[in-house]
Amino acid sequence: MPSALPDGEPVPADGALPASALAGAADRPLGFYLHVPYCATRCGYCDFNTYTATELRGTGGVLASRDNYAETLADEIRLARKALGDDPRPVRTVFVGGGTPTLLAAGDLVRMLGAIREEFGLAPDAEVTTEANPESVDPAYLAELRAGGFNRISFGMQSARQHVLKVLDRTHTPGRPEACVAEARAAGFDHVNLDLIYGTPGESDDDWRASLDAATGANPDHVSAYALIVEEGTQLARRIRRGEVPMTDDDVHADRYLIAEEMLSRAGFSWYEVSNWATSEAGRCLHNELYWRGADWWGAGPGAHSHVGGVRWWNVKHPGAYASALAEGRSPGAGREVLSSEDRRVERILLELRLRDGVPLDLLRAEGRAAADRALSDGLLRPEPFAEGRAALTLRGRLLADAVVRDLVD
Repeated sequence: MPSALPDGEPVPADGALPASALAGAADRPLGFYLHVPYCATRCGYCDFNTYTATELRGTGGVLASRDNYAETLADEIRLARKALGDDPRPVRTVFVGGGTPTLLAAGDLVRMLGAIREEFGLAPDAEVTTEANPESVDPAYLAELRAGGFNRISFGMQSARQHVLKVLDRTHTPGRPEACVAEARAAGFDHVNLDLIYGTPGESDDDWRASLDAATGANPDHVSAYALIVEEGTQLARRIRRGEVPMTDDDVHADRYLIAEEMLSRAGFSWYEVSNWATSEAGRCLHNELYWRGADWWGAGPGAHSHVGGVRWWNVKHPGAYASALAEGRSPGAGREVLSSEDRRVERILLELRLRDGVPLDLLRAEGRAAADRALSDGLLRPEPFAEGRAALTLRGRLLADAVVRDLVD
């Protein structure tokens, strides 16, 4: 099951934020993350806050049902409006994730977006994304989403090889994600992402190349490629521990990343974050850039995390407990923390170093600046941005990003 939430301090019953969190808010973009916690089956590698129908049976009654979930989530959006008071900002980005958002009717997703539009308004150029399972959409579903205001969609492809999908417990048919890209384009979606995973036990270099070929051949304008992380408590972790499938080592992950960079670059994609490539600046995921740049976002839904003006909080995890809180007029927040200036400095380094533009050198202390000088000499940071006052990773630096950032935060 998913990992436990941190404790933090209590969240006020009305979700009110300290005045410091709203100071200067008009100068920061605001996004919404909407979490849909339902899945048809649990993938063996997943430790997200998701639930199948069997897992929910008898643990929340009608409150945990996905049939009325859209209205429940809209209740939290209305609570957000009250908590943010007279904040004038229209919403710049909306991202619906899960779970499998497209297990809900398309009309439900549109109603959730409608609650944001009604309470906050959407910026004229707002980016509105939903994740989608390739087997849970069809042309009519996609057309309804597009007509309802969604303009970006992200399909979970993972791999083009059946035996790799089987290890991941993914149930879609190879070739279906690529067909979904065409269907999304026909429905009028300007921006389409395919999510890939590399390093699955039993995957070969040729399997990975085939997946990249299939993904780029479908002509999305964005590809995300993530190394498989085997989380404790998942079915895949238990299978590896029993010796049923082999563990993939870090050297294989590095080789696969280099293959991804080479093939995606050749296909016209450019990296803008360590695990993300786009064919143009317009194709980048603006919502994720809010996270990486420490902007403001409200996370609605069970287990969703939020951040506004240096205050971070998280909701109760179970859909039944989440719905009960809102039905009683209470915030579903489970805990929160107010970040110190040092917390925020460290987080900026951790997150912004992952971006192509890098992180300002003036955020570094003396020890971190000395480490940056060493990283430059070792070929881990690019010389031109460094001369302009920024630490930005080379390709080799991307492979060692975790180690580089540990040194820079000292």
